[in-house]
Amino acid sequence: MKISSLILLFLLFNVFAFAQSDYEDAEMILPVTVDLSDDSIAFAERKEASAHDFHVKYKLDDPDQTFELPEILKEISGLSFNHDFSKLYAVQDEKGLVFIIDKIRGEVEKEFKFHKDGDYEGIEVVGDDVYVVKSTGTIYEINKLGEADQKMEKYNLFLTRENDVEGLCFDPATNKLLMACKGVPATGESFEIIRYKKVVYGFDIATKNIDSIPVYSIMLDGIQKCIHTSKALKDPEVLKSSFSYEEEVLNFNPSAIAIHPATKNVYILSSAGKTLIVLNTEGEVIYIEKLDKEIHRQPEGIAFDKDGTLYISNEGSDKKTARIYKFAYKN
Repeated sequence: MKISSLILLFLLFNVFAFAQSDYEDAEMILPVTVDLSDDSIAFAERKEASAHDFHVKYKLDDPDQTFELPEILKEISGLSFNHDFSKLYAVQDEKGLVFIIDKIRGEVEKEFKFHKDGDYEGIEVVGDDVYVVKSTGTIYEINKLGEADQKMEKYNLFLTRENDVEGLCFDPATNKLLMACKGVPATGESFEIIRYKKVVYGFDIATKNIDSIPVYSIMLDGIQKCIHTSKALKDPEVLKSSFSYEEEVLNFNPSAIAIHPATKNVYILSSAGKTLIVLNTEGEVIYIEKLDKEIHRQPEGIAFDKDGTLYISNEGSDKKTARIYKFAYKN
């Protein structure tokens, strides 16, 4: 009887253990759901970028709309949206003027003077304030633009004309203005390093201070890595020849910068070489594209609408007017 009881207990224990195992396995089988929210789409695109399959969702050689600009904006040098994305704001690199442009028709509606003539290269609107950057790195903060009590503050930073700031955009994640330098980095490194390097600095709009260490560094090594590993680049052989250590310096001089509203990737244009480079949030080069020079004669401004629609401004010449091109976001 004693042995029978032990055998019975043993059998009951094994039955219980088997049932518990089945229950735990059943808990692991979860229903599959599909999240179609904007956040999930952005995550999917970032995941794609990390796998070196990223490509821009724009046909940059086929604008959906073209805006011809007046003579006063022949040297348009910066582009942004206002706080509610209803208007485009622009500057040009000779006059201390801010231009307000209708984003549907491309017509200049107003212009406001904020300072004397100068080499103004970038513009960004943050809330009710307008920020303009000079090639020397000086930042102008304009409050209540166009109103009777308009005010302007100027911030002289450690950057100089040698660093040649050309691009400006706002990063809400860090509360900083990103300043893309066309010229040499102010990093104190040897020429052998900086000849193949471009940088982006961050200006904190709360403290009004600039980081001494660049937020992003674009290195030839990183560009070459993208060229050799990406599966989505157009004309990789052309890119290989353009970005080589056989060149005296890096063939990329930032002229404009903007952050994509969905993916948070950083888009940087270079007028020299007619090139677009895209960085992910970690600063890794994930995409490179040579632009059609017949369309993008001198790309100097870039801005995203809240739905991802892309706008790129090109300076004009003696024979051709300046233009803004509109590109729809192609899902």
